[in-house]
Amino acid sequence: MSDFKLAVNENNKATELPLLRVCGTVQQNPHMRAFWASTISFFLAFLGWFALAPLGLEVATSMGQCENQLYPTAEYPKRVAYLKYKNLKSGLEYCQYGKVLDSNDAPTDCQPVPADKLLTGTDEEKLQYRPAVLAKCVCTTGTSCNGMIANAGVAAVASTIFVRIALGTLLERFGPVNVQSGLLSFGAFWVAMAAAISAPWNYTLIRFFIGCAGATFVTNQFWCSLMFAPNVIGTANATAAGWGNLGGGVTQIFMISVLFNPMVDSGMLPDTAWRVAMVVPAVLFVVCAVSMKLLCWDTPTAKRFDVAVTGKTQKPSLWDYVEVLKDVRVLVMIMQYSACFGTELAMNNQLATHFRTYFQMAAADASALAGAFGLMNLFARSLGGITSDLLFKYIGFRGRIWAQFLSLFFEAIFLFCFGLVDNSQPWYVALAVLVFFSLFVQMAEGTSYGIVPFMNKQQLAIVSALVGAGGNLGAVIAGFCFYRPIDDPLLPFQVHAGYVMFWALLSPCYYWSEHGGMFHGPAVVQKSEPKVEAAETAV
Repeated sequence: MSDFKLAVNENNKATELPLLRVCGTVQQNPHMRAFWASTISFFLAFLGWFALAPLGLEVATSMGQCENQLYPTAEYPKRVAYLKYKNLKSGLEYCQYGKVLDSNDAPTDCQPVPADKLLTGTDEEKLQYRPAVLAKCVCTTGTSCNGMIANAGVAAVASTIFVRIALGTLLERFGPVNVQSGLLSFGAFWVAMAAAISAPWNYTLIRFFIGCAGATFVTNQFWCSLMFAPNVIGTANATAAGWGNLGGGVTQIFMISVLFNPMVDSGMLPDTAWRVAMVVPAVLFVVCAVSMKLLCWDTPTAKRFDVAVTGKTQKPSLWDYVEVLKDVRVLVMIMQYSACFGTELAMNNQLATHFRTYFQMAAADASALAGAFGLMNLFARSLGGITSDLLFKYIGFRGRIWAQFLSLFFEAIFLFCFGLVDNSQPWYVALAVLVFFSLFVQMAEGTSYGIVPFMNKQQLAIVSALVGAGGNLGAVIAGFCFYRPIDDPLLPFQVHAGYVMFWALLSPCYYWSEHGGMFHGPAVVQKSEPKVEAAETAV
């Protein structure tokens, strides 16, 4: 159609991505409306999804779940969490004269006060235990408080697995606009309900239901795939998802520095402040859902989506999932996405608490460092998509596979390095490693969805849903297998790096006769069509 604001191909898909060209009616510019609607809705979904993560210690304190609330030092002076504790700012340890260790080097008590100190020492020197050095909320590795936060984090990403899978069919039945608006409306209720958290069970339950909003990612990628042509699909998908993922970094800073701290400074009680803060993302959810419903179309030429657009002739069926999962390439992509997006979700849950408990940072400082990880989405995921598109342009489809492999490979390297940064080193060492780690995590997400649209045109919604669900599966695996059971602040990051490297090394499994593979060109070459036009048949 000649009256589109963007250049389009014969299928009315945009062949360019002019980010600021937002003028025109919905009939004239459905592409950029869809792009920005999918990006903003996913951004807000991430904002609400992980809003409770940086507030974890405040929530635990409100529920009385901190180790020093459950086990007061006067009654339980020998708790392992206390015996291990060292205040990094003052350099003082809970055990003033050292720890008593068992045969396995585990602390069992503090060394008694030396006799000469009992006779001539000051009141401070006569103390065997120093509870004053403990944090206001002791929630270190191995405590029930830390386990509660970890369980809630896993619940928040676990629910999204099922919803993302279901979206493969729901998107085909109801279209992107209805699905995205519905997810945000449902999420708004549960984000608002977070203000009523009173016990560990409802904390976990509410985070579980809030997690459903994370499925907006599938709509984000599917919607962009309907609107943009193969020559820019990698960049469009990566930018829309990357700037959406940016919400995971922004929420770390937004909830603490913009909402919680100013509320407390104005005189509001901390227990009230974090509850009021949770209402803000809920309101934003509702505003976005209504705006999308009124202002956007599902496809370039139709208000509502029809499966015929993707070339599918049969009605949506659950059997479609079985057919798609028969393809080993889809299975590898699901697990590779679990190794990149799953890692990002795990970090969104872990980093703020890790910096606050292990590095003993103030809430604002910890949230700023944790936010730096997510803020890399501003360009890193797009960089992955652009790299995938560029290599595709110059060396063919194998370029997309190499971009995927290298991103995952270096993600694993820097994740392992992050697991080597202990609290004796300056904070900026952790930040430097974190930035490079985050760069490759998000690049791998972008390169993943540079490949996904080429996998199965007729089942694009199903493939997008399954791969998206794989990301959440990776977060659940990380939570249950690495971060929750390992009683060490750094080892889980190192083990997680091994998981990422394993899936990176399976990249040679990708091969299509019409596209080729990592080490081979296509077996079937269609000389009559240019490369980009030939790719159109796969999207």
